[in-house]
Amino acid sequence: MSAVPPRRVPAAERGSTTIADRVVAKIAARAAREALDAVPQGGAAPSAMVVVHHDIARVRVSLELDYPSDIGGQCAAVRGRVTERVNDLAGMTVPEVAVQVERLHSAHSRGTAKERIR
Repeated sequence: MSAVPPRRVPAAERGSTTIADRVVAKIAARAAREALDAVPQGGAAPSAMVVVHHDIARVRVSLELDYPSDIGGQCAAVRGRVTERVNDLAGMTVPEVAVQVERLHSAHSRGTAKERIR
């Protein structure tokens, strides 16, 4: 008896891989950390929330940054890195990365009790 060669299934008929939102959120948070690693930062690690629809991811990243610093530049670096890494690792388009700065850490208050600086 001869073996029957396997039938090739066209790409359009094959299944697809679904990447969970929480996995994309982890990729986004890690990418935000990578973008901020260029500048020594205090504060908590970035967190991310993601909504995925088909192969499009909308991302919101929350950060804590040192102040004074180039806040706009850091936010732009985070947007760019998150877009790049989610596209590279998950194969998703990222038309929107909202960056939310949750807290600023003053250079004057490092190592002291957490209080407001006026």
